[in-house]
Amino acid sequence: MTIPIALTIAGSDSSGGAGIQADLKTFAAFGVYGASVVTALTAQNTKGVSGIHQVPADFVTAQLDAVFGDLDVKAVKIGMVAQRSVVDAIAMGLERWPPGHVVLDPVMVATSGDRLLAPDAIEALRTTLIPRAVLITPNLPEAAALLDEQIASSESQIESQGKRLLAMGASAVLIKGGHGKGAESIDYLIREAGVVALAAPRIATENTHGTGCSLSSAIAAGLAKGDDLETAVRHAKAWVTAAIAAADRLSVGHGHGPIHHFHAFD
Repeated sequence: MTIPIALTIAGSDSSGGAGIQADLKTFAAFGVYGASVVTALTAQNTKGVSGIHQVPADFVTAQLDAVFGDLDVKAVKIGMVAQRSVVDAIAMGLERWPPGHVVLDPVMVATSGDRLLAPDAIEALRTTLIPRAVLITPNLPEAAALLDEQIASSESQIESQGKRLLAMGASAVLIKGGHGKGAESIDYLIREAGVVALAAPRIATENTHGTGCSLSSAIAAGLAKGDDLETAVRHAKAWVTAAIAAADRLSVGHGHGPIHHFHAFD
């Protein structure tokens, strides 16, 4: 049996709701074999991040070479990358081992509000990783931070920021609307060919830990399986919406609990 393989390059979440752990759960939910390259270890739970231990860039390189030297990786999801040296190591690794698809989730702030990305790494994201991505998936604050602008507050501003992010070299941008307001959470898929608005009901729950990680890894899973980009995004959006809706069926921790990655199997 041949199974599609996806790789997550991200930080570890000791509570299991976000990061590497969420990505691997997402890959499994989509029937994709998941491999991982760990960029950082975090001490965290549903209430916040209490510590971060960075993985040295040379060991990130060793992990990348080990995975790509053996596994037929169809898609890569990149999440938390806190150091410029690690950003550079990933960029060089992807140049040595070019995968079919790279999805970049520019993780800067955790759901709890804890900042996860050093300021000097932002420019490295802009210049070395964004141009390698078939898709980047910033939320509204992350899109603004990448552009050094105010957070967009209207559809026209979101589309304008998306087009400026495209100019950094990504093939497509998905600006996520989870931080917006209103009855619907609207994500905007922005490409040179145009803009597609993807709406879903906004769900009232505190259990949203790992939502962004899981969405980007769901898109990578779809691409690994051979879906075109828009199909992968649509399927991922529907799956994450259902996982958020089912999150309150779980009782994990005392803060922002995880989404329900395996809701389809209940």
